[in-house]
Amino acid sequence: MADEAPVSFLPLGAIIQELRVGGTNIVQSFPAQSLYESHNDPFFGETIGRVANRIGGAKLNSLNGGKSYALAANNGPNNLHGGVLGWGKKIWDGPTPVGIREIHGAGKLDDGGESVKFSLVSPDGDEGFPGKVGASVVYTVGTQNVDGKEAILLGIEYEAELVDGADETVINMTNHSYFNLTGGPSIEGTIVTLATNTYLPVDDGGIPTGGPTAFSKVEGNKAFTLGPVEPDIDDCFVINEAANAIPIDTRSSPLNKLVTAFHPESKIHLEVYSTEPAFQFYTGKYIEVPAVAGLPARGARSGFCVEPSRYVNAANEDDWKSQMLLKKGEKYGCRIVYKAWKD
Repeated sequence: MADEAPVSFLPLGAIIQELRVGGTNIVQSFPAQSLYESHNDPFFGETIGRVANRIGGAKLNSLNGGKSYALAANNGPNNLHGGVLGWGKKIWDGPTPVGIREIHGAGKLDDGGESVKFSLVSPDGDEGFPGKVGASVVYTVGTQNVDGKEAILLGIEYEAELVDGADETVINMTNHSYFNLTGGPSIEGTIVTLATNTYLPVDDGGIPTGGPTAFSKVEGNKAFTLGPVEPDIDDCFVINEAANAIPIDTRSSPLNKLVTAFHPESKIHLEVYSTEPAFQFYTGKYIEVPAVAGLPARGARSGFCVEPSRYVNAANEDDWKSQMLLKKGEKYGCRIVYKAWKD
């Protein structure tokens, strides 16, 4: 983007490096790409693929006529965020300016907007996944008036296509930014509202054990405050319960507001929207990044994540599989929008 733009990106992982609101970078980051290569175990800002979240048993049970595919077990017995070197750890082509695009469904931009594109070719067998895939992410940045305040809007549009090497594969892309609305050491005091408390109950490894049910720790559409330790959340919340009717390309679906957040000290607001049927909300319990490049160490609850996505482990669940099953000749797609401003 332009030098004065409030948002910056990196070719590594098509990472969101900065999202500045009122002078505060509200996403956890590093000042140089090399530091992401050496210290980004938490996936700060990464474009996640081929499959975000966990795949049970690090195995795709049945694709391409019943074949199974072994994946890296990089999260206990499971595969997480595409494996050891998922798409967030690879160098993408870009950024390439693609002209001004609207952020569909987000209302009129007061500042016309600016868009850039990152592209990646993932070979057949990449981290064990079948098929050669071409993927892209287009970022669009603009401003919008919110009750007399200038809000920054960041639109994200993902696309992926299976081009060779298999008849079908699985895709589930998202962004893994960690938000902190103060720029301080903790998310404590952040007031959060989730659009729903319908979620997927999971086993000790984070793999769903059944269909959507009510989450007991918080209520949907009711504000709660993040404390120093509680509530501790790392769960997949469901917006669309019609699991087998979710298209592989959700870009034509309406944007739903998933999460709102506000910090009373910084006066910064954040809203997250998406066309996706679910989202992982994670309060950052396992963040562990040492002090580096003049930045203080980042520890537990130094940021929270909102990861719009398909259902966790849908690739191995017959009733959910169609939502991330990409066949040759089709396109995967989805959209995410971040809106942030300061009172």
